[in-house]
Amino acid sequence: MRTLAVDASVTLKWVVPESGHADAVRLLEQYHRGEVWLIAPHLLLAEVGNALWKRVRRGELAAEQASRAFAELLSHCPILVHSESASQTAMDLSMAHGHPVYDCLYVALALEQRCDLITADRRLYQALGRTYSCVRLL
Repeated sequence: MRTLAVDASVTLKWVVPESGHADAVRLLEQYHRGEVWLIAPHLLLAEVGNALWKRVRRGELAAEQASRAFAELLSHCPILVHSESASQTAMDLSMAHGHPVYDCLYVALALEQRCDLITADRRLYQALGRTYSCVRLL
């Protein structure tokens, strides 16, 4: 079975209808049918939680909606991976490419697991996708 890493930009689309929602949900459905393994670093939950919190602060979501969306994410969560070596690689990637460590952690995990990273984050894709072919846009 094929393994794919996913980042917060993709998993957020599972629970918040926005551009790319249908594509993200199709990927989630493949995961539920056992067609792919989805993995992510533990950081994923904090990132999605923070994105939901920001939407509440900006008045885009009610607090109850954000809480339900987070609970839904927890019920569909990819396999969360903790890797000290990927963390070190993320730091090195960040320094080399001038990109935030938390984004680089997803790339480092994909490199470590020898799988593709699916992202909806165009900034991440533009920063690292040319160098690392494993970084793919949703």
